[in-house]
Amino acid sequence: MRNECKVGTRQSALALWQTRHVITLLEALPAAKGITFTTTKVNTEGDRKLQQALHTFGGKGAFTEALEAKLLDGSIDFAVHSLKDMPTKLPQGLVIGAIPQRAAVEDAFVSADGTLLRDLPTGAQVGTSSLRRTAQLLHWRPDLVPVSIRGNVQTRLGKIETEHLAGVILARAGLERLGLADRITEVLQAPQWLPAAGQGALAIECRADDEELLALLAGIHDPETAAAVAAERAILAALEGGCQVPIGAASVYENDTIQVQGRLLSLDGATVIEAVRTGKCGTAASLGQAVAEEILANGGRELWTKVRAMLEE
Repeated sequence: MRNECKVGTRQSALALWQTRHVITLLEALPAAKGITFTTTKVNTEGDRKLQQALHTFGGKGAFTEALEAKLLDGSIDFAVHSLKDMPTKLPQGLVIGAIPQRAAVEDAFVSADGTLLRDLPTGAQVGTSSLRRTAQLLHWRPDLVPVSIRGNVQTRLGKIETEHLAGVILARAGLERLGLADRITEVLQAPQWLPAAGQGALAIECRADDEELLALLAGIHDPETAAAVAAERAILAALEGGCQVPIGAASVYENDTIQVQGRLLSLDGATVIEAVRTGKCGTAASLGQAVAEEILANGGRELWTKVRAMLEE
């Protein structure tokens, strides 16, 4: 057994929290006794280009490619990602070695003055960093004005004041992980509001041939979370969408049954096509595939062609 494990992470406070969390989980395993975990901070394209919306420079892999390059050249042994940032296709030679138990999946609205999203006055400006959130906001409140914001959690919260926003929409899990749960005005719940595929889950990426590390990572893998995100990512894969397109996905467990919901929206939120499937947990990925196929068959193919063309302009 190795005596050191090199861990790659992005540099934001949230990314560092997530990496420390994974290391803590691993250190609690008897099999990790004697292993020292060291971290390497990596600056990704998504972190550097903060003045651009993610979809304008590709989006897919913006937060993962730099870390994956370190994995492939052997500089690090594994990388910790927010699963929602990961493309559905990984580079050859790399795998997701473990998905720990998921945190909260929902988005949250942080208001400037405690006003709920539904009660904001017409014309109020709301900050968001994703096309999915923008499209859903315009679907439910077309009279509001989305404002594109980038940066880490603290930076986006700060823009409520500096950009004179009525509030911002962020991932609930990120706020809670950073001890900022008290800033949440309301949680945006499914089925009315869908999160990103994989939101609230972490993914540990490593080399496919590192059998020793894969055996260690198995100790913190959560099969229920893995099934849920497999269903959600199957929707993304079938729709050929990345984390920065207007696609929402959610999975709900009850005993050994999983319900999978997917939603594709136009950029202005005026058109919404969605589907829901329920089945056994062991069929999660195929349920996600079926959801995507139903969306495509009900006009999603034409809508997605229009969305893609607009994004490429």
